[in-house]
Amino acid sequence: MQSSRRLEREAARNVELMWLTGRLVPDHKTIADFRKDNGSAIRQVCTRFVALCRELGLLSSASVAIDGSKFKAVNNRDRNFTRAKIERRRAQIEESVARYLQQLDTADRQEPSDGLAAKTTRLKQKIAKLGEQMNRLAVIEAQMLAAPDQQVSLTDPDARSMATSGRGSGVVGYNVQVAVETEHHLIIAHGVTNVGSDRAQLSTMAIFVKAVLATEKLDAVADRGYFSSEEILACEQAGITVTLPKPMTSGAKADGRFGKQDFIYRPESDTYRCPGGETLTYRFTTMENGLTLRRYWTNACQGCSIRARCTSAKERRITRWEHEHVLEAVQRRLDENPQAMRVRRETVEHPFGTMKARMGAAHFLMKTLPRVASEMALHVLAYNLTRVMNIMGSKPLLAAIRA
Repeated sequence: MQSSRRLEREAARNVELMWLTGRLVPDHKTIADFRKDNGSAIRQVCTRFVALCRELGLLSSASVAIDGSKFKAVNNRDRNFTRAKIERRRAQIEESVARYLQQLDTADRQEPSDGLAAKTTRLKQKIAKLGEQMNRLAVIEAQMLAAPDQQVSLTDPDARSMATSGRGSGVVGYNVQVAVETEHHLIIAHGVTNVGSDRAQLSTMAIFVKAVLATEKLDAVADRGYFSSEEILACEQAGITVTLPKPMTSGAKADGRFGKQDFIYRPESDTYRCPGGETLTYRFTTMENGLTLRRYWTNACQGCSIRARCTSAKERRITRWEHEHVLEAVQRRLDENPQAMRVRRETVEHPFGTMKARMGAAHFLMKTLPRVASEMALHVLAYNLTRVMNIMGSKPLLAAIRA
């Protein structure tokens, strides 16, 4: 139950809520102000409850599933503007203006009448309104170009347009990250961001979970949206074992040619063996996007009988990151445990579904990132409370809270 007005009504009629509040009946403004003004304390309560779960032995498994989901903000899609949206809207306005001007030209060639004069007046009013919309659009475009991410939302300034899993679909909202313990499905950590991609979130979430659990080692599983070489390396250096699939982005594989995975690396000689049996030797090292990359190729490609299945260039070149062995270890873990992705799906998608069902179609009711983070902390706390009561009952939980 999110609405402050509904909470006000329920406090006066719901017996269970009367018992919980000690028969206090705050009005909706008091409830709304409490959530708005005590965001930090609300987030601390959520964190403290996770610590209580650890003390109760409910977080004994050092294994988590990490995932993100898009939640709607208090911002209609029509009140969110990107460069593409502004260009589309401007084109629509110009098309409408051209249509109305054509209708005016047609009216000018007709015999004057009262009905024609009224129609001409309406068309001129519509053109004037479209001119005002064009001026407002120019002001919004200036704000959009000044924004760091070239995007502006008029109702909730922190909300951003984000793509969702459906083709051609999207939502104006926030990206909520959660880390869920695999045994009891409790949410150990969560975060709210207005960045639509998950690629930069893996190490932040995993390292925070490791600190909360106070464990030396942690196993984390995520989907392919989190695959980032730098993030995986950061987890490895922090003592976190991650398992996630690599996105299949190879252009050669898409064209029906051999992919990088078809070339076998031989660490003892620092060479690659190609599908044709030739040896690709190390040639030089380069830097790209902050990564140190090593290049390998052979001069035997031109006479190879299966060259057409390998490359359309003079020779096939293989690139190897200096920490490629970390990524290879991730792939080996996934090959050895193919059920890991099923465990991830069964663990982490249930909390999202439960919380969204409780929130309803509107999802968030508060605006700006700090307040939305506080609202999300309340939902996570409610979810964890429900899970713990289902696991151990309400009386032992109340005794542990009072202790």
